[in-house]
Amino acid sequence: MILSDGFSSGGSELDRLWNGLEENGDFRFISELHAAGRDVIILGYNDRTASIKDNADTAIDCVRRALAERVGRSKLVVGGFSMGGLVTRYALAKMEQDPALPDHETALHLSYDSPHHGGWLPVSLQGFIHFATDHFGEDPIVGQFIRLFSGLLNSPAAKQMARWYIAKADDTPAPASERVEFLRELDELGGWPRNVRRIGVANGVDTGAGNGIKPDVTAVRGDGTTLQDTWLKTQAQGDRVVARLQKKGGQPTEVRTSGLPEIDGAPGGLFTLPLPDGSDPGSFGLAGLLMRGLRNTVDEGGIPTSCFIPSVSAVAAGDIDDQKELYAPITPDRSELDAFLCAGRNEGHTTMTEELGAWIVNEIVATA
Repeated sequence: MILSDGFSSGGSELDRLWNGLEENGDFRFISELHAAGRDVIILGYNDRTASIKDNADTAIDCVRRALAERVGRSKLVVGGFSMGGLVTRYALAKMEQDPALPDHETALHLSYDSPHHGGWLPVSLQGFIHFATDHFGEDPIVGQFIRLFSGLLNSPAAKQMARWYIAKADDTPAPASERVEFLRELDELGGWPRNVRRIGVANGVDTGAGNGIKPDVTAVRGDGTTLQDTWLKTQAQGDRVVARLQKKGGQPTEVRTSGLPEIDGAPGGLFTLPLPDGSDPGSFGLAGLLMRGLRNTVDEGGIPTSCFIPSVSAVAAGDIDDQKELYAPITPDRSELDAFLCAGRNEGHTTMTEELGAWIVNEIVATA
């Protein structure tokens, strides 16, 4: 069984990924797979922000090596977490279509809260990151962190995964050209590997019940030494100003959206951002953290995070730009997967739970 890492900064930390699957305090996923008779290969990358297509070539090399080194003729299980589900989906589809590549000999493809129909990073937050990079990217205290998050946001993989992207604060949100090209090439490969069973799980519910975050409310607001009345709002439908950004003494910049759904509160895996100190500020919490680092006061009682991978995206069951599909109950006939399971609650993106992990193990055993 090959399990691919997902999107993050820098290279894969395989020990950390392994521990997250095995020592998460809820379900020993690796041990259960071993008990089911599976050898587990953790697949990582030198650059997790690189193009999905580039990392798919690494996944192809991993499949080839696994086939060469296996004992017996058992077929593989191949998949991944978050972006890793897309990387391996593309890799297996390419192996089926490219005559120069061998048969992938894979029985099952697994995706764990993967953005099959795109992921969501609040446009208001994107605008703030661009604004902060332009005005405070060289700040001696938090400039390096601002540049780090800017690099993540503007990376090839992020642009390919994000359903809406802006290159600067006053842009109109739309799919990046990198995403359009990736989807076109994936479609040319057939969209999915054809000769495998496709399963997936979502860290969000299938009932259509949102996470409780209301639209058009202030998620975070900062004011002080370097910022003046700077705020980000949760996404609402219609023509909206979702952020007001102003450097102290400068002119304000507004971030606007039109026609987007109320996606911050949608059912799905929540945005997580684990930091070395063990904290997790979330999406809007990241903006608050940077505002404080820039020596400003942040209002109490804000909204820390938002939906990241809507359930309909994780199980390939609807368009995330459609308000009705985003919040509709998910039934098997809507999904492009052969089987899926959604979590009993909206929880952190790629959280390993007994509920989801045990279901996956049972599906693997049944397929074998």
